[in-house]
Amino acid sequence: MHKKCMVIDLDETLVHSSFKPINNADFVVPVEIDGTVHQVYVLKRPYVDEFLQRMGELYECVLFTASLAKYADPVADLLDRWGVFRARLFRESCVFHRGNYVKDLNKLGRDLQQIIIVDNSPASYIFHPDNAVPVASWFDDMTDSELLDLIPFFEKLSNVENIYTVLCNSNHPYNQIPAHAVQSNQSLPTSISMAAS
Repeated sequence: MHKKCMVIDLDETLVHSSFKPINNADFVVPVEIDGTVHQVYVLKRPYVDEFLQRMGELYECVLFTASLAKYADPVADLLDRWGVFRARLFRESCVFHRGNYVKDLNKLGRDLQQIIIVDNSPASYIFHPDNAVPVASWFDDMTDSELLDLIPFFEKLSNVENIYTVLCNSNHPYNQIPAHAVQSNQSLPTSISMAAS
């Protein structure tokens, strides 16, 4: 069986970034905006290393973010030390739809039955809700264990014939979008999503 494709969001899913200095930042990335270089402070979500390593073993992983490449690419370079991401897609690959950047999974040219999207923003996957495994938005809670907790679920999902047999089941806990998660992916004030991803 070929590896399924896992599309993974960046901001508030794997990392949190800010223009404001963060004391314990994992990375500081210089980003040039309108001729001025700004320092972007990046915090890694707890267990992101373990999550990416394991997902890279199980899936063909694709980074898909609504952020600008000039920010997201260097962050991905620092984050993905194992070369897990087979491809990286940025804002220009999104569809601007009703005020939001939407990730159209059809652009991947793969069977949708074999694609999962992991994202904190329901607006990002409104074209493909049945392919989504929602995650809570993460900012700075160092006790968060969501990525670690998801690993066993994704280990099982990697072996099913068709992801819809699991994800289309509306009773499945990972297919329930918490009310607080339903938000525009455009509302990131001092956060850098240079965008919103």
